[in-house]
Amino acid sequence: MSTNSSPLVFTLETLALPDASIYPMFFLGTLTYVLITFFNVLLLTTIALNKKLHKPMFILLFNLPLSDMVCATAFFPHLIYSIMTQDRLINKPACIIQAFLIHFYGTGNMLVLTAMAYDRYVAVCCPLRYNTIMSPPNLVRIITTVWLITFLVIGALFFLLMRLKVCRRNVVDLFCNNPSLLKMVCEDTTVNNIYGLALMCVVQGGSLAVVMYSYVRILHVCFVTSQTDTRRKAIQTCGTHLIVFLIFQINSVTALISHRIVNANPYMRRLLGVSILVFPPFLDPIIYGLKSVELKQSLRMFLKRNIVGVKLLKKKRRHL
Repeated sequence: MSTNSSPLVFTLETLALPDASIYPMFFLGTLTYVLITFFNVLLLTTIALNKKLHKPMFILLFNLPLSDMVCATAFFPHLIYSIMTQDRLINKPACIIQAFLIHFYGTGNMLVLTAMAYDRYVAVCCPLRYNTIMSPPNLVRIITTVWLITFLVIGALFFLLMRLKVCRRNVVDLFCNNPSLLKMVCEDTTVNNIYGLALMCVVQGGSLAVVMYSYVRILHVCFVTSQTDTRRKAIQTCGTHLIVFLIFQINSVTALISHRIVNANPYMRRLLGVSILVFPPFLDPIIYGLKSVELKQSLRMFLKRNIVGVKLLKKKRRHL
C-alpha cells in the first residue's frame, strides 16, 4: 500500500475529553479492562478446573470468554493509552491488527452463540439423542468449524482490504475497523463492499435464522410439555441466551449498516460500535454465571476454596 519503509500513521477520531475528566476516564477505562479480564478468567478457570462442568453447554460457553478477552485486549490498552496521553495516532500495522481482532471477535461471538443455541435445541427437543449428537468428537468438530469459518471469512475480508492503496489518514471511528479503513482508500472498493455485505447476510443472517428456528422449536416443546419445572428452566436459560444474542446482533448490524448510509449520525454509530466492544465482554460472564445454577455453584465453591486457601497460607506464614 506504500513504498515507504516506515509504517503509515493514522489518526483515530478524537475522544474530545476535557482536562478535568482525563484521570477519571483513565481510571474508569483501566478498571473496566481489569474487571473484564478478571470475570472472564474466573469463568474460564472455573469451567476448566471443575469436571462437573465438562459438558457440551459449558465447553461451548468456554469459547465465549476467550473471544471476549481478545476483543478487550484489542480495544482497551490503546484506548487507555490515548486517554492518558491524548494521543490518537496509531500506525498502520497496529490499526490492521486491532481491526482484524475486533472483527474476529464479532464473528466468533456470533457463531459461538449460534452453536450454543443449537446445543440447547438438541437438549430440549431431542433429549434422548443429545449424548449422541453432542458427543465429544462432534463437539470438537463444531468448535473447530466455528473458529475455522471465523478465521477464513475475516482473513479474506482483510486480504481484500490490504490490496488497496490508502490515500487518507483519518479514521472516522474511535477504533480501527474494516468500514472505517475502507473510507480511507482511494481505489475502487466495489469488491470489498459486495463481500462485506454478503458476509453480513450469510454470517449474521444465517446465525439469526439458526437461533430463531432453535428457539421457536424450544418454545413449542416448552409449552406442550406437562413438566412445569423443566419448562421454567428451559425458558430461563434460553431466554437469557436469546436476549444476549439479539442485543449483540442488533447493535452490530446497525453499526455496520450505518457506515453505508451517508446521513447516518456518526456519534450514534460510534456509540453503538463501542458498546459492542464493552458490554458483551463485561456482561457475558456475569449473565451466564448468574443464570446457570450449576455454574454459579461451581463459581462459589471455587472462590471459597481459594479464599480459604489464602487464609490458611497466611496463618502458616505467621507461625513460621
